[in-house]
Order: sequence, then C-alpha cells, then structure tokens
Amino acid sequence: MKTLSEVKYSILDLASIAQGKSIADSFHNSLDLARHAEQWGYNRYWLAEHHNLEGIASAATSVLIGYIAGGTKSIRVGSGGIMLPNHAPLVIAEQFGTLGTLYPGRIDLGLGRAPGTDGLTMRALRRDLRREPDFGELVLELQGYFKESSADQKVRAIPGAGVNVPLWILGSSLYSAQLAAYLGLPYSFAGHFAPDEMMDAIKIYRAGFQASEHLKKPYVMLGIQIVAADTDQEAQRLSTTMMRRFLGIIRNQRVNMEPPVDSMAAYWTVAEEQLVKSRLATSIIGGPETVTRKLQEFINATQADELMIVSDQYNHSDRLRSFELISQLMKKT
Repeated sequence: MKTLSEVKYSILDLASIAQGKSIADSFHNSLDLARHAEQWGYNRYWLAEHHNLEGIASAATSVLIGYIAGGTKSIRVGSGGIMLPNHAPLVIAEQFGTLGTLYPGRIDLGLGRAPGTDGLTMRALRRDLRREPDFGELVLELQGYFKESSADQKVRAIPGAGVNVPLWILGSSLYSAQLAAYLGLPYSFAGHFAPDEMMDAIKIYRAGFQASEHLKKPYVMLGIQIVAADTDQEAQRLSTTMMRRFLGIIRNQRVNMEPPVDSMAAYWTVAEEQLVKSRLATSIIGGPETVTRKLQEFINATQADELMIVSDQYNHSDRLRSFELISQLMKKT
C-alpha cells in the first residue's frame, strides 16, 4: 500500500469570487496561493474553464495559466480542464503552444468534454450546434497540431508544433476513462464533485490502458475536496462555505462564495442535505489527525498516483492554512 509521502499532490483552482470581494482580488489570491504552493511542494496548479457562473472567474483559462506561470518559478501550471468542444483544436494548440514556449516543461493541458456552463451559454460559445463534436476526434486533431510539422502539412500550429505540452483526459464518467485508456494518456477523474462512478472509472482505465508514446503505464489523478484546519470543529465550520456552494448548485442559484456559518440546519432541507453530501461523498474535513487518517484510507482504496485538491475557503488566510496543513500531512511517511 502507498503511504501519503509516495503520492503527489496538486491544486485545482476555480478563481472563486468571495462575497464582498472583486474578481481582481480572486486573481491576486490565486497567484498568492500558487506561490505558497510552490514552496510547500505541490506538483501542479490547475485552473478550470467555466462560463457565465457567478462566483467563478476562470473563464479565460489559458490567460490565467499564463498569469500564474509568469508569477511562479517551478510549479507545473495547467488546465483542469479546457472544455475542448467549446474551441477549435487549432486555437487551443496555439494558446498552449505559446504557453509551453514561454514556460518550457511547466505547462499541462487537461481536456474535458462538458461545456462548463448552461445550455444557453454553450450556444453562445459554440454557435453551431447542428452537430455535437466528437470529443475523441477533437483530441486526436489537437495531438496532431503538437507533433513536429511535416513539409506537406497545410495547417500548422505556430507556435505549437513540436512543443512538449502533456495532454490529460479529464472526466466524471466511464466514457472518459475508456478514452484515456485507449489513447494511452494520463487520466484525472472529478471525484471532488462526481464520486459515484469514481471506482468503476479507475478500474476501466487501468484495465483497458494501452501504452503509447506519451505514457507507458496508467497514471491516475483524483480530484478531492479537503477542508483542513487546526481542529475538527474549526474545519467543520469552514466547510459550510463548500456546503453552501453545492447547495446553490443543486438549487440552480449560483452566487459568490459565502462565509462559513456555525450550522447548516437553517439553510437546507433534509433532502437537500442528503443530496449535497452525496455529491461530496469523498470530501475530507477535519484537523490534522482526521485528515491524515481519511487521506490514507482514500489512497488505500484508490491507489491514486496523484491528488488534485480543491479547498475553497471564504477567507484567503483560511485557504492558505488548509493547503499548508495538507502539504505537511502529505510529506509524512
């Protein structure tokens, strides 16, 4: 069995906007967290593409990746992910070819197939909805733009061709696991919000994995929500910010990140509580001892190669403390 110190750990950021704060505040806090994460030993800092969602400012994902990479020195920076059907693969190849040229050896390109938004906004993004793009075909087209150009190639990504930008398949379904296995690419499952199919997806990916020029053996990274604090009681209180965000999602009431409360009893019904907690079934909330124990249980169950950690907090100082504690725990043997 793997110990915590044998597992890499990374950060997923949505550039969340807290009530009473500006979008600029969110961006500055993201860079500050990334700089701390670099010092604390985090492997990657990924940003996720979302559109038209109150409280989330990571819509221009590639621009933010450049901002974070330019303000740090060594941590890998990437997308978790770019929703590829929203874009022409050539444009993404050019964007990430530019990033990979500016920050060689530090850029990751995680790819998802969901729109990252509602249907109306998806129409505004994609314009032509007469044919749903085939995700696998888009990934293959994108891979082609990153290969060294040939003399007879009519369309090239400049920059992009020959630039080493590792591709990842992201997903919350069994389809994504099958595609990642077939293409021989590393796989990241969104366990932080879709835990139900996580174990089946891992099994399908590992069982069906075909070695490729990109990856010789399967590599699994799992998204997970962790709220760490100095005590279990404080972590439970801080976690209500996360609970209120997910409550807003199931009610279709997106708002800026709300402050923690002492109790959620007045905010949700029994049915809503059950639904929120089912979406957060893999989440870990607690002080150092609790988080260590539950993290080890999670690693034992999944044998994950890497964790992609979400720890949204209303106060930036609480978020920093959570990620600092997690890094300390992950380094223990």
